[in-house]
Amino acid sequence: MSKQVYLTKDGYAKLMADLEQLKTEERQKIASAIAEAREKGDLSENAEYKAAKDDQGMLEMKIALLETKLATAKIIDESQIDTSQVTLLTKVSIKNMKTKKEVTYAIVPEAEADLKSKKISSNSPVAQGLMGKKVGEIAEVKTPRGVIEFEVMDISLA
Repeated sequence: MSKQVYLTKDGYAKLMADLEQLKTEERQKIASAIAEAREKGDLSENAEYKAAKDDQGMLEMKIALLETKLATAKIIDESQIDTSQVTLLTKVSIKNMKTKKEVTYAIVPEAEADLKSKKISSNSPVAQGLMGKKVGEIAEVKTPRGVIEFEVMDISLA
């Protein structure tokens, strides 16, 4: 049995759109590439044909992976989020106790993590260290460079 994947409604919709795009547009592109390569003659020595078939295999693997994620997805009801402590789908402002630098992250399911958008995976070391903490509490986060202490400054809905 596959591990359950937690997603927001938006995250689920995005994965569904990605799956649909792979099944329609990408499959069509690869089918065209295979047909074009097949027209060029002897398939045993046709590098284009082999490359197109490899691409097809990779595409089918991506599709299967997405289908599994969606089949095991549990959509999180954002209206039930408790902002008294850091949990999945909360936005948390933290201050590094050593550098005094403040940063705000949204704690999101792994499938929706995007560091550029300041969305970190709930499985990341920082998120794991912050989970369950309340405003004013200190979180000790174990990183490859050692333990970093963060003070929880604010918690809100992501």
